[in-house]
Amino acid sequence: MSDGIFTLDAEVRTDLGKGASRRLRHAGKVPAVLYGADKEAVSLTLSHNKVFLAQAFEAFYSHVLTLNIAGESVEVLVKDMQRHAFKPLVMHLDFLRVDAKKELHTNVPLHFINEDKAESIKTHGGHAEHHMVDVEISCLPADLPEFIEVDLNNVELGQTLHLSDLTLPKGVSSVELNKGEDHDLAVVTVKLAKGPKAEDEDDAAEEEATEE
Repeated sequence: MSDGIFTLDAEVRTDLGKGASRRLRHAGKVPAVLYGADKEAVSLTLSHNKVFLAQAFEAFYSHVLTLNIAGESVEVLVKDMQRHAFKPLVMHLDFLRVDAKKELHTNVPLHFINEDKAESIKTHGGHAEHHMVDVEISCLPADLPEFIEVDLNNVELGQTLHLSDLTLPKGVSSVELNKGEDHDLAVVTVKLAKGPKAEDEDDAAEEEATEE
């Protein structure tokens, strides 16, 4: 993947308001705002085509991006993106400035691997029930991973993996676990997949409960 995907040119805009944003979108631009790092917020515009191309990559949302603004390079994270309700259009972006010396809090996606190899699923009829699709982490920008792997290869039928079972890269910690042991949330459970027989038994149990 080219690093160029994560470098975007931006221009400072002074023409604000809904009407101005509408004109920008008609001209193939995306309105955006840059804030954070104890600095004033700055209104920006970016090329919609380049933004749309970049946002198709999962890593766009958990990668430190570079904005080139009037000859200055600024490292940022995407904090919010507004899309059109039904058209393939990005309507607005929120960027957060990144300080290389300060820890950041952000969400990164979970990649569930080896589901097709796990004996509990392949042989014993289980299926993986995902309780999370991403996880909030804390780390320095240089340690930010694009994703966290969740290996299901040795997970047994009926077993649940929690946040404490994840292998996090060096320098990365779970925001929830940092709050205490009672925040050790469930990530994924391998459960017995229901077949027609199991569903019939559930229906029969519900009928008996209704009759009682």
